[in-house]
Amino acid sequence: MQQLSQTCLRRRFTQVATALTLLATLNGCAVVATGAAALGVSSVTDPRTIGSQLDDQTIEMKANAKLGNDEQLGEYRLRVVSYDQNVLLIGQVPNEAARQRAERIISDTNGIDNIFNQVRISSQAGLSTQTNDAWITSQVKLKLAANDKVDASDVKVVTENGEVFLLGIVGGDSANIAVDIARNVKGVTRVIKAFKAPR
Repeated sequence: MQQLSQTCLRRRFTQVATALTLLATLNGCAVVATGAAALGVSSVTDPRTIGSQLDDQTIEMKANAKLGNDEQLGEYRLRVVSYDQNVLLIGQVPNEAARQRAERIISDTNGIDNIFNQVRISSQAGLSTQTNDAWITSQVKLKLAANDKVDASDVKVVTENGEVFLLGIVGGDSANIAVDIARNVKGVTRVIKAFKAPR
């Protein structure tokens, strides 16, 4: 039997992880699937080292806890996503002061290199919007996995209120192709890339 290439294996692992996450989301068990992917499949396909993945998980846990425990921000839907110690801060708040406060609260979290504050001043995204965001994320991931010019395992996709954020260690033409793929998914209102160039 002909051996599969490393790229092919990584793409198949990515497809399995995407399918598991989507299935679990539909069953209301996204946390279980995400945890399994992070500890298993993700570590195989992720270009980050295991140490970097653990650092990112720790940053997310600590920063999200700070936001949730803040007496002024705890009622708002704010979220931190970390990739290679670059932090994406997203969500909705009623004013600029709250937006700045969110960044200030997480800024002293150990391990953070940069913060991309993408919190929007608007009303909170409802359940239907969150469901649509999950669908958009799954579609972007599937289209990335189907494209042979982009390694989908290098790109982390986050969708918030119709906006797609792309994180990862990606450079050159691959970054532009990934943006173009995401831009052409139905329901996407904007694509923001926060890629780090390959070392």
